Amino acid sequence: MKIVLQRVSEASVEVSDQIISVTGPGLLLLVGADKGDSTATADFLADRCLGLRIFEDEAGKMNLSVADIKGDIMAVSQFTLSADISKGRRPSFSTAMEPDEARKLFEYFVDKIKSSGLVVKTGEFGAKMTVSLVNQGPVTFVLEG
Repeated sequence: MKIVLQRVSEASVEVSDQIISVTGPGLLLLVGADKGDSTATADFLADRCLGLRIFEDEAGKMNLSVADIKGDIMAVSQFTLSADISKGRRPSFSTAMEPDEARKLFEYFVDKIKSSGLVVKTGEFGAKMTVSLVNQGPVTFVLEG
């Protein structure tokens, strides 16, 4: 799995000109699943996302996690993170997990994040989405498991 994690002050997802999810301060997670990824991978990455200390404390140092600040989380499936762009100019998705399997793993990952008790919203798996965010910092990390 690959996750692009962004610290945001707000995020939203729109599908077919309708806003389907909105969050406040916290994280936006763009999540891609590769062939061979498992629930163990999802468990590891969920724990990392929840525990990564990327929010500022009272001294202005990145010392707090999304769990510490009780922030919101927006998780959006994004299969293009599994693209191989090492050859040619057209991405290959041969390493991407099959859609049905990827949906199950994404839902498992989301459920794992939800078990933290934080507010968790999602996009719509497999849909064309417009994702809007205000990146705070900017702070962006790429996680792989």
